[in-house]
Amino acid sequence: MLVIISDLHLNDGTAGGVLNAGAVDMFAERLCDLAARASWRTDGRYRPVDRIDLLLLGDVLDLLQSRRWLDSGTRPWEDPQSPKVAETVTAIVDGILQQNRNAISVLRSLYGEGAIHIPAANQAGEPVYGGEGHSVAVRTFYMVGNRDWLLHLSGTRYDLVRQKVANQMGLANAVSAPFPHDPLESEELLQVLRRHRVIARHGDIYDPLSYCEDRDASALGDALVIELVGRFLCELQRGLAEGLPAAALDGLREIDRIRPLLAIPAWIDGLLQRTGVDPATRKHLKRTWDQLADEFLQLPVVRAQDAWSPFELVDGLERALKFSKRLSRGWMGDVTRWLQRLRGVETDSYAPQAATEEDFRNRRARHIVYGHTHQFETVPLDASYADGYVLNQVYFNAGTWRRVYHLTQGMPASREFVPVDCLSYLAFFAGDERGGRAFETWSGSLATDVAESTVHRVDTARTLPEPPPAPAAAHLPLRSPHFQRPTTSARHVPGQSS
Repeated sequence: MLVIISDLHLNDGTAGGVLNAGAVDMFAERLCDLAARASWRTDGRYRPVDRIDLLLLGDVLDLLQSRRWLDSGTRPWEDPQSPKVAETVTAIVDGILQQNRNAISVLRSLYGEGAIHIPAANQAGEPVYGGEGHSVAVRTFYMVGNRDWLLHLSGTRYDLVRQKVANQMGLANAVSAPFPHDPLESEELLQVLRRHRVIARHGDIYDPLSYCEDRDASALGDALVIELVGRFLCELQRGLAEGLPAAALDGLREIDRIRPLLAIPAWIDGLLQRTGVDPATRKHLKRTWDQLADEFLQLPVVRAQDAWSPFELVDGLERALKFSKRLSRGWMGDVTRWLQRLRGVETDSYAPQAATEEDFRNRRARHIVYGHTHQFETVPLDASYADGYVLNQVYFNAGTWRRVYHLTQGMPASREFVPVDCLSYLAFFAGDERGGRAFETWSGSLATDVAESTVHRVDTARTLPEPPPAPAAAHLPLRSPHFQRPTTSARHVPGQSS
């Protein structure tokens, strides 16, 4: 059995909240349930599974969302092999492991034959409840994404960091080698994936803001998180937030959870209006953001990317990020379309990229799995007939384990966002596990506190237009659902005359 989770974004607490350890406790319980269900075989008998492979699919440790970059005066895009960058990464990792020690200790407890116990089986192939039960070994693999790519760097300094992470989290990764970014970089992991007919990667390679053709180098997203989002949060701590309502300040501290990140100005604009911030303060906050955006856009690491983009990258970022460049109420729609053009698709989903994977085209993989977007998905890609059976191929996105703010789709110009706490996982089964079923997915969404949401609104809420009247019942088409069984009197038995 293979289980995949992604985008936990464990951080050091200097620039954001940490993960609630209760989420990991619940996940460990789910693993026990999954293992027990996987132990029922296609012949109807119960035979306990011996092993679970757990894949952490990138952005598990968030090495960019930290004030330590600003305090150290160094940046990951300058020279990631320099002693100062390595020291900063070490300090951030130490902070993450300390701040999230309870959650990480649960992950560590899964290592080997530790926390996962399921019923043993008797000779009749039935579960035996009670007693010591059957212990299931767990092997945990770590792949990197765009927020933890520094664990992909080679060298002794980073070997020491990886050793620390592996020991604390109970990883099966070889610490003397970079944590893989591509499954081909780890033969052991590749064999696990192919045993389950899965191809998995973080998915950042399909995001031009998060990947620049070399996973051992920074991308634009690094500078966006550190130089714009990080510096804005620092300005809030230094006095920019003075006099703000508590609801406004709490909301501004959440800006790294907005998806996509380029929607942050829309969030700020709507938040300041909803929480009744006076016009002068509102203008000052927006001016500060625009000034930081200007400084971000002038960075060499940003300017260097403009040459390869046919879509005027810096100009596009300026229109997306600066309040002074918002020329229409459809501004957020323009940003979304620009991002899609940058990626070469007309959707926010990565399903089109999944269909280009070599293991999809040659039918080696039944399941293509990405993370990165924080948007849980299950998308059928193809059903091909060969060798006497149908091969169903499906794209999955593993979602996230953090709070996400998404812009409402009905009226995006209204700058309204809905926050949801998310937790999701994917499970894939090999051979006769789970009665021959190929996969199981689970995605949980927990709404934020209703009372908390209502106190945020102090302006006069916009009035929605009246919905169109419902059609009269007499004009509705009456037909049976397609899955309804025919009545006995209407059933036609082949071979009998009607």
